[in-house]
Amino acid sequence: MHILRSPAFAIALGAFVCALLAIAAARLSTPALIGPLAAQAELAIAQAGGGAQVKARFASRSGWPSRHPELSGAEHLDEPVRANIARAIAALPGVGGVSWSDGDMLADAGAPILNPMHCQEDVAALLRAHTIRFEESSARIDAASRGLIDEVATALSPCLGAIIAITGHTDSTGPEPVNVALSRERAAAVRAALVERGIPGNGLRIEGMGSARPVEGLPSEDPVNRRIEFSVLQTEPIIPTPVDTPSAR
Repeated sequence: MHILRSPAFAIALGAFVCALLAIAAARLSTPALIGPLAAQAELAIAQAGGGAQVKARFASRSGWPSRHPELSGAEHLDEPVRANIARAIAALPGVGGVSWSDGDMLADAGAPILNPMHCQEDVAALLRAHTIRFEESSARIDAASRGLIDEVATALSPCLGAIIAITGHTDSTGPEPVNVALSRERAAAVRAALVERGIPGNGLRIEGMGSARPVEGLPSEDPVNRRIEFSVLQTEPIIPTPVDTPSAR
């Protein structure tokens, strides 16, 4: 009886009861939020190219409803499509951090897509002033652009630990399948050049868009559309192990 009258015991009991009430409230309110999010996520996945195979599970590992979905079923998809799906889900109002069941992560939807060092902005500024050039109809980087690649690598250094997309674009001259292949090969060439300059390859993703996304305000056949763009897909740093830093998947 003395223990029951103890102020410390009363405080602890009160905290325990409050915790139980909070858990009960979460159990009751969270499903009302998760249902609409799951429906929106299904539509977003389809629009981003995930079809009916990719699923978003709005639940924790222990089965609790969660606004931090885990995506699965994309093992057959390439990295650009996976990135588009993850970004589409993360952009839904109310969604928190997005993860893939096989390891890739995307920052919270409410977080800025730039890291604190604004490396994406720095690279964009470089590429507005200069263009990474390639030999005609080739993925070989022109010798005159090697200095620009050096500058891009320096600008990307503050991004180490983030996942960065390198996207190649072409104009609309020539067959589009050839344009898509060439734009991807050029993005891969830039990735290889950056790896040579010390940027970790496991943080770089490549994508070839062909002529699908011309520069705003320009006709698709304009040569200015032949370009390389960079974007930060993930801002949460990857913590290296003492032995090695494995890739996301």
